[in-house]
Order: sequence, then C-alpha cells, then structure tokens
Amino acid sequence: MATTLTWLGHAAFRIDTPAGTRIYVDPFLEGNPSCPDGEQSPERCDLVVLTHGHDDHVGDTLALAGRFSCPVVAQVELRGWLSTKGLDEDMSQSPNKGGTIRVGDVRITLTDANHSTSAFENGTFTYLGEPCGLVLRPDGGPSIYIAGDTNVFGDMALIRRLYAPDVAVLPIGDHFTMGPEEAAVAAELVGAPRVVPSHYGTFGLLTGTPDALRELLPDGVELVAPAPGETVEL
Repeated sequence: MATTLTWLGHAAFRIDTPAGTRIYVDPFLEGNPSCPDGEQSPERCDLVVLTHGHDDHVGDTLALAGRFSCPVVAQVELRGWLSTKGLDEDMSQSPNKGGTIRVGDVRITLTDANHSTSAFENGTFTYLGEPCGLVLRPDGGPSIYIAGDTNVFGDMALIRRLYAPDVAVLPIGDHFTMGPEEAAVAAELVGAPRVVPSHYGTFGLLTGTPDALRELLPDGVELVAPAPGETVEL
C-alpha cells in the first residue's frame, strides 16, 4: 500500500500510511471554506499532528480526539494547553523542536518554523509555545516535510541534510506566510523532488497561487497541487 496525501483545504491534510494509519495534520475542517462538505466529518482518525496553536490549524483537534480516542502530537506548550481543554496529559505526545517520537508506524520530528502562535481567550492572549514544522516518516513510506506557517529561512538546508525529504509541503498564500517567491527558495533549500503547496486560496488575503510557484521552482522539482478533497500518491 502506498502513502497517500489528501488536501482538505487551507493547511489541513489527511495522510494514509502504507500500514493504514490515518493521520490528520492541522485539521481545520468545520468552518474551513475550502474543505469539501464530505470531508468535514471524518470516518476515522488514528493520529492528529499539529504545527502550531492558531485556530485555523488546531481546528477540529479536540473533536477528533474525543470522537476517535486518538493520540494528538503537538509541541510541548501547545499540547499542555490542549490538556486543559479536555485532552489527557501525555508527555509522550509532547515533543519539542528537534525531538522525534514514534506513534505506531510513524516517526514524527518537530523542526523550526518562523511564525507566531497564541490563543485569544477571555480578552487575553495565551502563549502556546513556538510554531513548528514537521517531518513525518512512515515505515516503508517517504519522508514528508510539512513546513507549517513560516517564511523561508536558511536552516531549511539543515532539514534537507538531516531528513532528506521526498516531499515538501510549503505554504504559498503570502500575507500570513511566505508567498511563491520565498516558497521557491524554500524548495531549493529543502531539496525535495516534489512540492505540495498549502495555506492558499482560503481567504482573500491569501493571494499566492500554485501557478505562480510553478514558474519559480528549481529545475527538476515537480509541483503536486491537488484540489481540495483530492488524493495523491506520494
């Protein structure tokens, strides 16, 4: 069985591993105008992984964890905050940057990302740790780098050196993250032969497009840009 990736709009993805584990990354489903209606109520979920604590990434995490009793992996401060919202406290699901954990057939490593993160509650902001990228390495599958919300930064070259991603999921929407110009440089630094764009087209401020990125990518890099709800083989 191959590893597959389904874009659910914005920065939300479903990944199915060769062993059949179903992973939701940044599961902003309900309320996501780009998420197809048929994808807003998952039939199963074995694992949730989060890049950072903004609402458009945490999304339906608590609902999925409650419905399916699945693990939720997030950076330690964010995972701790989620435990005050109904998740159990589980330090085995609370790594920090540079840390690698295994959940079933998947190794998950948190990397750096340049962004902000907090929750706005009762008129105050709550610190939710630093934003992260992710490297997912399913047994028998490709190395998948999910950059999260970020700009380009030079240490993406270290992600290439350490994890040799086969696929890089890069935000391209601009305004809140990097746009196509920076994403093209990120693709060069990361060195993955395949790039999947994310975090675009959801709202009017997110003006970056896959076509704009395609024109700027290094030679030999394939752009894989599924439509919302479309599944591609990695």
